Amino acid sequence: MRSGSPLDITGLLRRWSEGGQAALAELTPLVYDELRRLARHHLAGEGQEQTLNTTALVHEAWLRLVRVKDTHWQDRAQFFGLCAQLMRRILVDHARARLRARRGGGAPRVPLEEALLVSEARSPSLVALDDALTALSALDPRKGRVVELRFFGGLSTEEAAEVLKISPDSVKRDWRLAKAWLMRELSGAQAL
Repeated sequence: MRSGSPLDITGLLRRWSEGGQAALAELTPLVYDELRRLARHHLAGEGQEQTLNTTALVHEAWLRLVRVKDTHWQDRAQFFGLCAQLMRRILVDHARARLRARRGGGAPRVPLEEALLVSEARSPSLVALDDALTALSALDPRKGRVVELRFFGGLSTEEAAEVLKISPDSVKRDWRLAKAWLMRELSGAQAL
């Protein structure tokens, strides 16, 4: 994380938690560049099919973030972790909507026998990654959260450890195991 002093951001987050709207106005320019960096990171893996741009993703995440009520911000790592979660949800929702549209959206229903003749194979995508991550989180919530923070949030090992209140070594171990598990799941999904 590069934007703003950690103490400035943490102090503003705490003031915002206490209802200080002026703190929100001060916070915005301090975190905007970092949020754009996170959004670029998310969008980089999406390839040519992505119809959202960096600015739209940041603005949508920001709009959802300011609607979150009763959050007691502890520090910037927690803040950027939540931003990463929001961006992931936005991208997954957007990808699911694109898949629905590609598969006919509101088109009339067709009997299964007929649909099988023209069905489209599911390509590996953010939706497949989200499905795999959801399955991992059901098995081991902490590993799922590590992936969310590291991959989607762009947090360092130390920052993820701070958010999760575990040691950096535990984050490294969870990250390594989670990546292997997800790779196995995704390669199995592609074979279908």
